[in-house]
Amino acid sequence: MKYNFETVHKRFNTGSKKWDEMVAHGVKEDEDIIPFSVADMEFVTAPEIVDALKYELDHSVMGYANPTKEYQETVCAWMKKRHGWDAKPEWILPSHGVVDAFFDAVKIYTKEGEGVMLMTPVYYPMYHAVQDTNRVLVDCPLVRRGNTYEIDFDDFEKKAADENTKLLILCSPHNPCGRVWTREELEKIGNICLKHHVLVVSDEIHFDLVMPGYRHIVYASISEEFAQNCIVCTAPSKTFNLAGLQTSNIFIPNEKLRNQYLTYLKKTNPNPKCNILGYRASEAAYKYCEEWLEEAIQVIDRNRNLVKDFMAREFPQIDVIDMEATYLLWMDWGKLGLDCKELERINHEEAKLFFDEGYVFGAQGECYERWNLACPTRYVQEALDRMKEAYKNYVK
Repeated sequence: MKYNFETVHKRFNTGSKKWDEMVAHGVKEDEDIIPFSVADMEFVTAPEIVDALKYELDHSVMGYANPTKEYQETVCAWMKKRHGWDAKPEWILPSHGVVDAFFDAVKIYTKEGEGVMLMTPVYYPMYHAVQDTNRVLVDCPLVRRGNTYEIDFDDFEKKAADENTKLLILCSPHNPCGRVWTREELEKIGNICLKHHVLVVSDEIHFDLVMPGYRHIVYASISEEFAQNCIVCTAPSKTFNLAGLQTSNIFIPNEKLRNQYLTYLKKTNPNPKCNILGYRASEAAYKYCEEWLEEAIQVIDRNRNLVKDFMAREFPQIDVIDMEATYLLWMDWGKLGLDCKELERINHEEAKLFFDEGYVFGAQGECYERWNLACPTRYVQEALDRMKEAYKNYVK
């Protein structure tokens, strides 16, 4: 490979919650153990991004900055090249993060007491965006079929048809279930939402991290009608591991919806900007780092297959859900016969494995684990070895 996917910069005492959590469970800083929880990568930053930031530090003033025309055009060019979507620069609104954006969307486009749909189990901040803002959670549980998940469209339409249901937060690709929604599925979602006047907020932050054989479809690209009834939330943060630079691109093709969003920002954040280094890093990533991304996906796919093969051989009781996208492997450990808190204890204390516990993604996630595979393969192999040793006393 051209790029370095072997080096890990340890992040103890740097403000990284997922690394400091290990210390709280007895991991010492001199141990060669990494966490597999929070969704950022343990890969070093692409050198083209580092060089762009160094140049900026050497040649710029760290003052206020707005996104430049070149920045916006670069973002749109990436959307066209990678996803076939003719997005327009004027549709882009700044946000520090996709989570901020879907929280704002709930508050802008719904009222307290109105319903917001989620297809669960799902990324846990989405629950907070509904419940912490005094909206009503409209739960549309996904249906597990073997090692994948499907949408129950009868249930989906029944709940969308409720006149109190105003908005859907669509997780696409889905986190934690790993689904890449097909065009047919997205068309069904969109047509039901248009029919029943439900606005779609599509969180597509993982849209570049698609495994071989699958293709992500941007929701707004399907039709003009869909584009006019949606907000598409994107960022380079997952793709290139830039979450700490807090730069996201929120696309709102509908001018009325866009103006509503801007009006809200003027009241709550009258000077909405991302930081200058975030803009520069994001622009460099989209211009120069496509090859880095392709190699990163190869490593993630290799890790996915390593875990899948190991579980089939050593722990056939653990169901590994098909990971079509993201770098977050969703696994059902329920057949081991241990409750979720005991699984968590064994993993932390005996195997020194630090996943995101499935129960944080909703009741359907109990006894599941979400494994972040964006790391050097040797760490995955070492973790599997520790798991095999730790669970020999619990699994026959």
